[in-house]
Amino acid sequence: MMRSLFTRSDIGGKHFWGVFLVLICVLAALELALADRKYGLFTGGFGQSQAIDTFGERAIFLIGYISSMAMLVIGTWWIIVRLFRSQRSWPPLFFLATIVGGTYILLLALTFQLHQYFSDTISFTLMANLGGGSLADALLFASNEIFLGIAALVVGLLAYIHIFRLLSRKFPVRAYHIAWSAHGRTFIGLFLSTLLLATAVPAAPADVRNGLNRTLAWGLFARAANRLTDFDNDGYGWISGMPDRHPFNGARYPLALDIPGNGIDEDGFGGDLQLAATTPQPPITLISGKRPHLVLIVMESARYDVIGKRINGKPVAPNLEAIAKSGSLVSPAFSHVGFTTASLKSLFGGALQPARGSPSLFRELKSSGYEIAVFSGQPEDFGDISTTVGMRDNANIFIDGDRLKHLRAFSNSAQGSILIDEKHLLKAFADEYQQPTKWDQPQFLYFNFQSPHFPYFHEGMPLTLIDKPLPRSEIGADKRDQLQQTYWNAVHYSDRQLGALVSRLKRDGVWDNSVVVITGDHGEDLFEEGFLGHGHNINIRQNATFFVTNRLGVAADGPIGMSDYRAIILSLLRNEKPDIPAKPVLMTVGDLNRPTQIGIAEGASNITSLRLDTGEACMVEKGQCANANGLAGDFKHRVDRLVRIWGSARWQDRAKQAPD
Repeated sequence: MMRSLFTRSDIGGKHFWGVFLVLICVLAALELALADRKYGLFTGGFGQSQAIDTFGERAIFLIGYISSMAMLVIGTWWIIVRLFRSQRSWPPLFFLATIVGGTYILLLALTFQLHQYFSDTISFTLMANLGGGSLADALLFASNEIFLGIAALVVGLLAYIHIFRLLSRKFPVRAYHIAWSAHGRTFIGLFLSTLLLATAVPAAPADVRNGLNRTLAWGLFARAANRLTDFDNDGYGWISGMPDRHPFNGARYPLALDIPGNGIDEDGFGGDLQLAATTPQPPITLISGKRPHLVLIVMESARYDVIGKRINGKPVAPNLEAIAKSGSLVSPAFSHVGFTTASLKSLFGGALQPARGSPSLFRELKSSGYEIAVFSGQPEDFGDISTTVGMRDNANIFIDGDRLKHLRAFSNSAQGSILIDEKHLLKAFADEYQQPTKWDQPQFLYFNFQSPHFPYFHEGMPLTLIDKPLPRSEIGADKRDQLQQTYWNAVHYSDRQLGALVSRLKRDGVWDNSVVVITGDHGEDLFEEGFLGHGHNINIRQNATFFVTNRLGVAADGPIGMSDYRAIILSLLRNEKPDIPAKPVLMTVGDLNRPTQIGIAEGASNITSLRLDTGEACMVEKGQCANANGLAGDFKHRVDRLVRIWGSARWQDRAKQAPD
């Protein structure tokens, strides 16, 4: 019976619509179920203000979604038919079902798995940022998982080819001359009708736009349609996730640089830009007279709430707490971007995005007569950190993850994956500073402790707070509690190494003559709201860390940003009380000029965020979100202030790059 079915000459044409309907139903049911589970697309959920929950919204959504799915299937069918020059034998249907069905399901699985860890702001640009500016490094960081995926894909592909060859031997392929068929006309008709529908989507409810942009078939269609409707060639068309409201004006488009005071809202956010006061990058500042040592310790991914944190009744960071109690603590202190490379550049350079060769702690302390030593558990050339702030060029001693990679905790040697245990850094420090006379000249020591980095445990790390760590292969939202305890154990380990360093400084008699600063480079989400990691969503857990120093008198009326650190440290080295003005701290997901999300922290814990791709604004501390176009009262004032601060920072960055 099976043989007779396959050898009927009209099998392809006769059964196309049956396969078509099955593919549409199966793929749609799978994708929409996953989308609702991940985003609360139809049912809503925490922080979800854009659920498709009315009859009208669901009708518009389904029309657009089914049209794009139908166009994808029919378009693929026509291409396959043209390649085989037949729609009557079995291979076209075989390839249609396996290519469309298999590829679509694979993409859904990959997307869903990626979003299990990261928020929906994830993009190739953002992944590159997390990889220090290199997408290759970002992929290498996840090489364990990617290797398994590639291995499974290769095995599956070989099996697929084998099955096709077996079928080809048993059931011959018949070729016919193919003229332009009804399927081609159907595809053109579907494309034009869907394009017409898509031009109306920007005017549809934001919930519908948001929902369609989260689906694969609509996303593929939207990319093609967006290019076709980009009449002014500014990169944005009618069908973009950020639609161009002025399709024939190349000066007005989403993320355009808004010219202040000209009466035109170029970027479509917050009206015509009125510039806000910005803090310029401090010029080169030399330290003269009595020059204390500077010891700066950065603890990777250390969250703001480490101070006072207890696990099983034990303090996570007793040494850090002791220094904060006898000295000063400012918390929260915010990373502007939420990932390592940009955070360290801001910290050392005193600007949101320091340019290469601009003033930095390394350059000005070297010019002030300091000897500089770097002991870092990561490669400091990663993401262009060293070059931007002049680290390697000005260091007398430069020992980082690249130099010590033979001691790395994991086998992966990609720059973004090298992690050196703190004990190796402290040994290198002890070897270099054996002679007491080393301290006769002012020293700037920079330590970077990497143990709290994902996956939060490596061989040789003692389990002082927990009994068993969570293996990397088992990390998932369903094991959130065990993951969090594994993370806090790693922070505790770094704190123990901090204690060992402090003891050494006191033993050598240099503690009292040293300005000691301890901070994180950013925070870390630990599946509190379903996401893991940092730099992909603006909130206090991902962006906020702490500023601790052994010197008294450092206080702020509100949050501080990492671009404030340099001025604070220079004041402490001059034995002056730092002047920390109260001002909002700007944060972005991605580059300052092309972010997917922007936010500000102000007051005690208020965070306002705006998704530029969906228009969703949030008062994060309240868990309250709404579309930015329909706001009123304090919510609107907060979002308008955010847009104004972001636009002003962009102008400051432009002036820095092109002063004229």
